[in-house]
Amino acid sequence: MNTASASAEEPRWLTDEEQRTWRAYMNAATLLEDHLDRQLQRDAGMPHVYYGLLVQLVEAPRRRLRMTELAMNAKITRSRLSHAIARLEKNGWVRREDCPSDKRGQFAVLTDAGYEVLSKAAPGHVEAVRQAFFDRITPEQHKALGEAMRIIAEGLQPKDAGADLPWLR
Repeated sequence: MNTASASAEEPRWLTDEEQRTWRAYMNAATLLEDHLDRQLQRDAGMPHVYYGLLVQLVEAPRRRLRMTELAMNAKITRSRLSHAIARLEKNGWVRREDCPSDKRGQFAVLTDAGYEVLSKAAPGHVEAVRQAFFDRITPEQHKALGEAMRIIAEGLQPKDAGADLPWLR
């Protein structure tokens, strides 16, 4: 085997600094998600992912989104979305409506009760986000982190039809 082909197959191992950064990111992301999930469970009786779905709906025109669009916005599988919407329906916070232009399509619609629970949960949640995240970093770090995360997210969302993305599964 020649040196050129051997080096082409060699993994691009992380440097010590990259490894520290990666592990710090993974630790922070895991701890932050757990912190926010516990806060929302305690204060609003819902997991963080459900809160995110309600936020998507409250920001949508007429408080309704196609299920496929909601899954795409939430970055979750259609199966996970269907399970979450079923639980939100059971709570009376969301209802499903058939799509008149597509017999297989459905809308998720935020109910008045869902709007009310979201309105009550939002102040405590935004304070938890602010304390756990934004209050710990400088404005410069906030800007740099936001730019870096946008670049990473865009790179992980290919536009080609065969892309393996959660909301397409």
